[in-house]
Amino acid sequence: MNADARRRIVYIEDDPEMVDLVTIILNRRGFDVKGANGGHHGLSIVQQELPDLVLLDLMMPDMDGWDVYHQLKSSESTSHIPVIIITAKAQAIDRVLGLHIARVDDYISKPFRPQELLDSIDRVLSSSHKGTVV
Repeated sequence: MNADARRRIVYIEDDPEMVDLVTIILNRRGFDVKGANGGHHGLSIVQQELPDLVLLDLMMPDMDGWDVYHQLKSSESTSHIPVIIITAKAQAIDRVLGLHIARVDDYISKPFRPQELLDSIDRVLSSSHKGTVV
């Protein structure tokens, strides 16, 4: 895969160690990952990069992840970008709210296995590109 064909992912997360871990996992799979420290920084990077996918934590001190999600989905330039929630909020109700009410593309609870993350990304990216004309 050449550098231009690498799928771009922005990971919005306030824990730098989580960003580093996910970046290592995804770089090995050929993804280009940019970490964003918190919601405000994340929105800025997504606007600049217009990535293929956003990974989003929900519990961040500067801005709630749901606020970030709603801003992404309400902006014409970013509303098409799929979002996978990665969070420690593992209650069943949180998952239902995310998947069925907010309509996120997937919902992963921490801690997760690397393969679980990779499978989710593959599934979301393949389904988000089915309707596109190449």
